[in-house]
Amino acid sequence: MVPVPADKRCRLLSIVIESSTSVMADSVSGSVPFGKMNASTKVYEIDPTRDPRWAALVNSDPRASVFHSPYWLQTLQVVYGYEPVVVTTCPPNERLANGLAFCRIKSWLTGRRLVSLPFSDHCEPLTGSPDELDALIMHVNQQVNKNEWKYIGIRPVSCQPSHHTDLSRVVTYYLHCLDLRPSTEQLFRTFHKSCVQRKIHRAEREKLKYEAGASEDLLRKFYRLMVMTRRRQHLPPQPLNWFRGLIAAFGNNLKIRVASKDGVAIASILTISHKRSMFYKYGCSNLAFNKLGGTALLFWKTIQEAKDRGFDEFEMGRSDVENRGLITFKEHWGASGKLIDYWTYPRTGAALLSFSKASLSRRVVSTVPDLALEKIGKFLYKHIG
Repeated sequence: MVPVPADKRCRLLSIVIESSTSVMADSVSGSVPFGKMNASTKVYEIDPTRDPRWAALVNSDPRASVFHSPYWLQTLQVVYGYEPVVVTTCPPNERLANGLAFCRIKSWLTGRRLVSLPFSDHCEPLTGSPDELDALIMHVNQQVNKNEWKYIGIRPVSCQPSHHTDLSRVVTYYLHCLDLRPSTEQLFRTFHKSCVQRKIHRAEREKLKYEAGASEDLLRKFYRLMVMTRRRQHLPPQPLNWFRGLIAAFGNNLKIRVASKDGVAIASILTISHKRSMFYKYGCSNLAFNKLGGTALLFWKTIQEAKDRGFDEFEMGRSDVENRGLITFKEHWGASGKLIDYWTYPRTGAALLSFSKASLSRRVVSTVPDLALEKIGKFLYKHIG
């Protein structure tokens, strides 16, 4: 491990915290107002990686995404040591009809907290009514009030917690999805002519090589580009073991897609398929070759494969509301965006100093060798889920 001074370690931590939108909450005491129904509702906690009822609920509930999958939860557990838990109003011997998934994060550096879910774009509560959701949230809020956890955080797509839960909205994102039900030809015609169609044609003229799979060779190509891209963003890369863990967990449902020019990898994305959806999760590229259309080719190949496999949608991930460039990129593919909110209890305090905006961060990330940057990421990420 590369030794990092304590003051720099804290600043290094803040850059990753901002990137993953983990919110550091003040220790604020307070009571949660319980409604008449919620006060008498029994809440149970289960292990979603061992209880087969959770997998059955995820498979049957149309709101469940790849982030609810036991495979995603197992990877969080194996790689980072987080403890998955689902809170539900269903007794142990009954069919699971609702659940809210969390990970218990116990960090000596950032504190103990419950997050639904770490490193996930979103995690919709799988509940049947607002009262059920309130009961589950109030259950974990009580644990915060007893100082068992520093705070809780949830990342719903559609539902919103009621005011009874005392949760606070802390950040808003755009989530973009592409409807795959039109024909391939219809989809292509909706792509922006200059920013998408021409880049796809450029990639074809350049005879870029396209590879897809989950081999160690493709992982290495992807990760080299990921380190390069994260350095441009003044961020350390995610640990290589995180991607190895995802590959081991998801098997054939995960693909690393690489575009190469004359034997040099120039762009790569990582996608995971779940039920009738294809999820784009990670992307990276060599900026020097961006004009060749490598990224456009990868997205187009992914969309074509998703269509061939009968998927209904291609989820293109979240975007900061201030990142107009990324939002516009996704809209040029015909994707529709919606606002999603992240919530925490208790009300958040002042955020840590943004290391990504400090000159020190740019100096450190731009100058340390790749191996050192990778080790910094390996150390930090388990603390900031």
